[in-house]
Amino acid sequence: MTVDNNRAFDVKNKRVLVVGIARSGMAVAKFLAEKGTRVVLTDRKTGAQLAETLREVPGSVEVVAGSYPDYAAGDFDFLVVSPGVPLTIPPIQRAFNLGVPVLSELELAYRFSGAPIVAITGTNGKTTTTTLVGEIFRSAGKKVCVGGNIGLPLALEVGKYGPGDVIVAEVSSFQLESIHKFKPRAGVILNFTPDHLDRHGTMENYMAAKARIYENQDAGDFTILNYDDPAVAKLHAKTPGRVIFFSRKHKLKEGIFVEDGQITVKIDGNLERVCPVQEVLIKGAHNLENALAATAAAYVMGATAGVIGRVLREFPGVAHRLELIAEINGVKFINDSKGTNPDASIKALEAYDEPIVLLAGGRNKGSDFTELARKVREKVRSLVILGECRDELRTAVEETGFSEIREAASFEEAVMTAAGEARPGEIVILSPACASWDMFKNFEERGERFRELVQSLRR
Repeated sequence: MTVDNNRAFDVKNKRVLVVGIARSGMAVAKFLAEKGTRVVLTDRKTGAQLAETLREVPGSVEVVAGSYPDYAAGDFDFLVVSPGVPLTIPPIQRAFNLGVPVLSELELAYRFSGAPIVAITGTNGKTTTTTLVGEIFRSAGKKVCVGGNIGLPLALEVGKYGPGDVIVAEVSSFQLESIHKFKPRAGVILNFTPDHLDRHGTMENYMAAKARIYENQDAGDFTILNYDDPAVAKLHAKTPGRVIFFSRKHKLKEGIFVEDGQITVKIDGNLERVCPVQEVLIKGAHNLENALAATAAAYVMGATAGVIGRVLREFPGVAHRLELIAEINGVKFINDSKGTNPDASIKALEAYDEPIVLLAGGRNKGSDFTELARKVREKVRSLVILGECRDELRTAVEETGFSEIREAASFEEAVMTAAGEARPGEIVILSPACASWDMFKNFEERGERFRELVQSLRR
């Protein structure tokens, strides 16, 4: 099957291989099955490992588990790859060799969407910014879908929205690797810091995947870029869309910036004040950047400065990102389980002035802990390390001269150790700087377990 230049294409009676039996793959299988597609769903995990998930597979879908199907040219019209599946595995490489189109779930959803899309990517801040943009549009009276990498697969949702509505999508480098015609009305790039290098290999490859967000845009679309991040800012020369910069540090000739303590919009010669910086409810320099990016995305899509300002004053943030779980005996417990790379955890530490007991560790995604270690020495009173990469963390931190390190054999032990270390007036923060996959299915499960353990301290 040739993926044509039109947004939608006919999938009825086509034969499609969906690679990856998880949230995204299941959504694609259900979506295509409802449209009369002959779907083969595959995963290297065995049927026994996937037993719970497989109960939800539509009856018309064929499942190949435990190994990947061997196939020849003509056996499949196209493949759909789940975000967590690397493009180097045999069935994907075979598709490339045979000239069979490989699509991400994001691309498939786009082909069937009727609403304009605001797409948000970057290393850190995606979920907060995506959620915030969605709240602004809701407050403006729009029917809004907020989904994508944030946890809600778009494929099952896009058909519910039309031209007068808005889809706000968090998009990852994994999803953008396999787009063909994906074209957001507004594409936002927040920042670039090292992440997922175990998959992409180099920062150049990682940034190139992120930058695909704008490759199909035209002059009628918007590319929203962080002026303060040099690697992001220089993309202004490459995007075919209209560039709108945002900046926390500079007064811009045009864009969204801070002036006289106010979030300010200056576009097409019009200057409007949105909200005093001090009244933005979510705190921290990184969250101010998220607020500026959200302001840019919402404003160019028609939201007024008044509506944006009202939401910025009221938006409390998102779960698992600098989320206050409880204050017990004068100690605040903060869930930052979404801090899955060193830069995210550095930003978390910078958001607080109180002494910190930090829980960190998990599965390293190819990151260097040197800068995090320096920030630990500056901001942390006691460090509790756990997970697969605890030895790497210990080495990096000890090289700075920091020695207040405790090691835990389990997540439960880590939380209890941190609680025991903390003194009134201090903060215990879970900000692992690592993926959760050595102990949990995802960062959400890790964050919920942290919540449960903290709440148990009240008993």
